[in-house]
Formats: sequence, C-alpha cells, structure tokens
Amino acid sequence: MAATPSNMLPIGTKAPNFILFDTVSSQKLSFSELKGTHGTLVMFICNHCPYVIHVNKQLVQLAKDYLSKGIKCIAISSNDVANYPQDAPVLMTKVAKELAYPFPYLYDETQEVAKAYQAACTPDFFLFDSDDKLVYRGQLDDSRPGNDIPVTGKDLRKAMDWLLKGKTIPENEQLPSIGCNIKWKM
Repeated sequence: MAATPSNMLPIGTKAPNFILFDTVSSQKLSFSELKGTHGTLVMFICNHCPYVIHVNKQLVQLAKDYLSKGIKCIAISSNDVANYPQDAPVLMTKVAKELAYPFPYLYDETQEVAKAYQAACTPDFFLFDSDDKLVYRGQLDDSRPGNDIPVTGKDLRKAMDWLLKGKTIPENEQLPSIGCNIKWKM
C-alpha cells in the first residue's frame, strides 16, 4: 500500500465541470446539477483502496450531517478498471448500495476529471464554496489504516463548518490527504 499525498490544487480554483455516469442512479450527472447551495465536496475514492475502506463509514456520516446544511457530496472513481477490475462500475454500484452512500458515486472512465482536479490519491478531497471556488483541499483527519487514531473527519468537518460560517480556512491548516495513488491508464 503506497502512500501518495494530494497535489494541493491552488485555493480559489474554479471547480471543473463534468458530466459522468452515476453508478447508483444509472444516469449521467454534471457538477452543476449536483452542487450544493452552500458548498460542494468532491471526493475521489475507489472500492479497493485500504485508505478509503478505512474511512468509508465516516464519509457516509459526514455526507448525511452536511446535506441538510446545504453542502452536497459527490464521489468519483477514476481508476483504470482494466488493471483494477475490483473498481469496475458494477462493483461501484454494489459498494454504494452496501454502504448506503447518500451521494452519487460517479465513474470517470477517461480519467479526464481526475486530471482536471489534479487528483492524486484515494481518498482526495476538494471543498468548493457556493461560487464553485476551492476553499479546502486536504485530509479528512489524521487517521490512517493501522495508526490507531480514530476516524473522526475532524479536519474536513472543521473546513465545512468554517465554510458555512463564511470564514476563510487557513492554508496552514490544510494538510494533504494521503492514500493509494490513482491507478492511471497506460
């Protein structure tokens, strides 16, 4: 399990729009139709990554906690399914249903969306404000598989709370996420 950090896209970057296949609803959905009234969290995840598996329950709870506050969550898998078949769309649907994801789980077959967001790892988090400008990119919290730190989502929750209060999230409090590298096509 190789630990890969986030690229840390510049704060203020406009959210790249996309239209991707949602493995839950079987519809093509865009960022513009999925975004929240107060903010949008774009998460790059996948089925097989131990880092994602480690935080999955917290991702579900976080999405449930902030949906009513006007922040919507969007999950995207961009992995190469030819070499990593456990991340195939049919299995994405299965995982989303088993874990009761309260957010769409989109498949980025061309990997163009991951490239546009400069996503590097799973999980990788990008929080945008109501104007679709990046206000936070970084880790969920300090927990990693095997480090015995509880998964709380404290860093991302703090960023979402600050966003809702109209506060600027200091860049020195934005630590890169760590996870498995995105499995790029050759």
